[in-house]
Amino acid sequence: MNGSTLVGALVVGLAVGAVGRLVVPGRTAAPVWLTLALGVAAALLGAIVVGLVDTGPGGPAVWPLVVQSGFAAVAVVLAVLAAGRPAAGKEPPPRPGARRKEGL
Repeated sequence: MNGSTLVGALVVGLAVGAVGRLVVPGRTAAPVWLTLALGVAAALLGAIVVGLVDTGPGGPAVWPLVVQSGFAAVAVVLAVLAAGRPAAGKEPPPRPGARRKEGL
């Protein structure tokens, strides 16, 4: 595995993680950094799998991109589905230094 493969996996993972967040409607409990990190990790795993399976340079150049994208997409979808939706009546914790709103 060379440097261009690692950079390609990083770019593919970030792109699939970001698009995965945009595709899912509404709010999810999975944070953005988690979907991006899982996208990158799964794309790297896809690059490793392609490197292990690929026996020569005669294959199409699109094959690694497809495998990396597929691995990253599956990981992001599973993360978003596993995290579910935030609880309906639960408010997010207040930010440090933020003022509390008093109800009327």
